[in-house]
Amino acid sequence: MLFEWLSDPTQWLALATLSVLEIVLGIDNIIFLSVIVSRLPESMRQRARILGLTLAMVTRILLLGFIFVLAHLNNPLFFVKDFGVSLRDIVLFLGGLFLLYKSTTEIYAMTQGDGKQSEPKVVDNFFLVLVQIALLDIVFSLDSVITAVGMVENVVVMVLAIVIAIGVMMLAAKSISEFIESNPSLKVLAFSFLILIGAALVADSLHFHIPKGYLYFAIAFSLGVEMINLWIQKRKG
Repeated sequence: MLFEWLSDPTQWLALATLSVLEIVLGIDNIIFLSVIVSRLPESMRQRARILGLTLAMVTRILLLGFIFVLAHLNNPLFFVKDFGVSLRDIVLFLGGLFLLYKSTTEIYAMTQGDGKQSEPKVVDNFFLVLVQIALLDIVFSLDSVITAVGMVENVVVMVLAIVIAIGVMMLAAKSISEFIESNPSLKVLAFSFLILIGAALVADSLHFHIPKGYLYFAIAFSLGVEMINLWIQKRKG
């Protein structure tokens, strides 16, 4: 059944964890969105922000569906000795490598203190701004979509996590951006999760399955510890 996951506590935990990750990993999207929208007249910015994020949600769900279908094609395309390689294995392997590369390079850039981001060139045209927001979201959401496929097997949970994350961005884009930027350890933690998920995807492509419950526990435990650390730092002033 489509909604059997509603009675499964692990699926609720997966939804909560994935939603948080989607929000944290979407901070770059929020930053670029702010830069693009700022080129428009003041009266058009809020409408462009809402329509742009709505369009981004649609393109992200379509990208998710495409990668999800590819990741479930199990028939072997060729054999390496007795090891059958399917399209699913190739997608998971390349996706895992992408997450490992993306996360390690981002963490390296943060440790080097290079937090500058190049501003995309846009024109003061409402329609072109919306198109550019959608195209940029496809590029910058690739890591979060692959993360969703690597963490959760239920496509309904994946779509809900994306809808929740985009909804939160619409309501609190400025506040979220300021909070994450003022607490860079959260971003490091998110990219560390990507390393964990990327390694799990590579292992899965080689037919070494890692139970997702282990990933959920590791992520939830680390996030809980980080929240305690932030609370202690705040109490100390």
